This record gives sequence, C-alpha cells and structure tokens, in this order.
Amino acid sequence: MPRVSQDHLDARRRQILDGARSCFARFGYEGATVRRLEEATGLSRGAIFHHFRDKETLFLALAEDDARRMADVVAEQGLVQVMRNLLAERVDTVGEHPAEWLGTRLEVSRRLRTDPDFRARWAQRSEQLTAATHARLQRQREAGKLRDDVDVTVLTAFLELVLEGLVSHLAMGLPADDLEPVLDLVEESVRRHRRTGAVHD
Repeated sequence: MPRVSQDHLDARRRQILDGARSCFARFGYEGATVRRLEEATGLSRGAIFHHFRDKETLFLALAEDDARRMADVVAEQGLVQVMRNLLAERVDTVGEHPAEWLGTRLEVSRRLRTDPDFRARWAQRSEQLTAATHARLQRQREAGKLRDDVDVTVLTAFLELVLEGLVSHLAMGLPADDLEPVLDLVEESVRRHRRTGAVHD
C-alpha cells in the first residue's frame, strides 16, 4: 500500500478517535449514539465503522489510546502526576461535562463495574499502565528516591488503587477542590525518607 494511503488512513483513524473522545466524554457510552458520533467526528457511520467494527470496539480503542498517553506521563513523571492531571481537568470543568481524558477514564471505570464482557476485554489491555508504573518506580528506587522497605510491586498496586479511588470519587461528583494535599501525601508515602524524617529529593 502506498505510504500516502497509509498516512491518510492513520489520519482518518485519529480524526475518529478525537471526535469520539469528545462525544463519550460529553454523553457517556450509552448516550454516544451513532448520530452523535457522526456529528462529533464529521464522518458518516460507514466511514466510522470501516475503521472500527462497532461502538464497543471504538470505545475500547479510545480507552487504549488514552491508556498509552497515561503510560507516557507515568514514564516521565509518575502515576501521581496522572492523578494530578485528572484532578486538574475535573476542577477546570466544574459545572460542565468532564474534560475529554477524564471523561474517557470515568466511562472505563463505570463499565468495569457494570459490564463483565468489557472487564474481560479491558483486562487484557490494561497491563501497559501497570508496566509503566512499575518501571518508573524501579528507576526511582535505583536512584535512591523510593522507599526501600516495600516491594515495588506492592507500591505499584498501592498507587493504582489510589488512582481507582480518585476516579470513583470524581465519578460520584464529590468535592475535589482540596485533594491536592491528599496527592502530596500519597507521593510522600512512596518516597525514601531519612531516619530523621527528611525526604530525599
């Protein structure tokens, strides 16, 4: 296939994902009808489902795309920064539909609780974020910045549980304006401390 054709296909796929992200964030999975997806992407249903078999496949691809973006943030700045980004998006959009990245993550969380089939499919694809978090923590430990009395796998699970708790908190619409100090505490809890209690930067 000529390179230009592949570039066109890639661009069209990105157009669909970007439009669908906005649509799912605003209306949720059930509310993102085919007509709304057409309006959000500017494409016909035939064009959309030429690239994605159905709405389920489209949503899963979108969730995977966002998970890769989150993994990139984790690799550079850590999982707590992902939480800060989600929190910032929530605070910036109070009274409106959720910001796009947060909106997708909220929908993933809802569907994991209510849809066993989606849960099974997502489990096969959610390892990237865990792997990125584990690798980041391992590098931090090797640099002497991570506490060394708890296994890295346990710390990874701890941070992922905090992330899920934050997402659930936001999904319920609970107040989020004062959660930054909580994330500071989470971050401090995994850092290496001197015996005097001082933190290594």
